Amino acid sequence: MSSSSLTNYQFKAVELGLPLIPAYSEASGDQVLHGVNYASATAGILDITGRNFVGRIPFSQQIRNFQNTLDQITGNLGATDLSKAIARSIFFVGMGSNDYLNNYLMPNYNTKNEYNAQQYADLLVEQYTRLYNLDARKFVLAVLGRMGCMPSILAQNQLDTCSEEVNQLVLPFNSNVKMMINNLNANLPGSKFIYIDITRMFEDLLVNYRSYGFSVIDRGCCEIGRNRGQITCLPFQTPCPNRDQYVFWDAFHPTEAVNILFGKKAFLGDLSNVYPMNIQQLANLDIGPN
Repeated sequence: MSSSSLTNYQFKAVELGLPLIPAYSEASGDQVLHGVNYASATAGILDITGRNFVGRIPFSQQIRNFQNTLDQITGNLGATDLSKAIARSIFFVGMGSNDYLNNYLMPNYNTKNEYNAQQYADLLVEQYTRLYNLDARKFVLAVLGRMGCMPSILAQNQLDTCSEEVNQLVLPFNSNVKMMINNLNANLPGSKFIYIDITRMFEDLLVNYRSYGFSVIDRGCCEIGRNRGQITCLPFQTPCPNRDQYVFWDAFHPTEAVNILFGKKAFLGDLSNVYPMNIQQLANLDIGPN
C-alpha cells in the first residue's frame, strides 16, 4: 500500500492515543513498548502463500518475530511487568485475503484442486490456533470483505460486475473465524476475542458509497489497465488527484478514506459491525495477566 495511506490498524492505534506503530524491521529501543507492526505485504496464513514474491513474512514467522520482541524487552521490564503489559495490549490480526489472491486463485498453485472452499477455510483457521500460545489476552480479528468486487477481480470479468464466485468462496473462512471466536470466548474466560465484520462494512459501503462521500467503486486510484486493476501501482506513477472519492487505492487495497471509515466503525461501532464488543470497549476491559 502507498505510504500515504493510513491503514486500518494504524487508525486504531491513533484512536487509542498511541504513536504510529513502527514495522518490526525498524522498531528499536522503547519504541517496541508502544506496539510493533509484524505485517508483511503478499504474505498469508499459510507459509506457501505469496511464494512468487521475494521477502514476504508469513504468519508463522510473524509469530516468531513477536517472540523475539518479547525476548528483547523481558530484560527491561522483568517477567511480572511484561505479563501485565501483554495483558493490556491489543493484538490485531487481519489476514487471509492473500491466501486466496496469492494462492487459491493463482493458476500456478494446485491448491484449488486439493481443497474445496470449506476445506480450505478449515485449513486456514486451523493455523490461527497459533494465536493461543502468544500469552496475550485481547485479540481483534478482521475477516475478509467483498473480494469479488476488487479491481483486480473486476478486471478479469468481462461483464464488469463483482464476481459472486469469489465472494462466495471466502464466506466459509469468515464463518469459521466467527465460530472460533465464539468458542475461544466461551472456553478462555481470561481472554477476549472480537470479530470485525469487514464483509458487512463493505456491502454497506458498495451500496451506499455516495452517502459516505465516494464516487468511484469499480477501479483503483493508482493502477493500469482494465478497471485500473490489471497492474498494481508502480513507483513514480501519478495516482488520481481525488483519492478520497475512490473506494480502492490500487488493485487490492482500500484507500485511506475507507480505512478511516472502517476503523471508526470497528473502534466505536455496534454489534452489527464488531462482535461481541467494539475496540474501545475491549481497550477499557480489565483483564489480568496469566
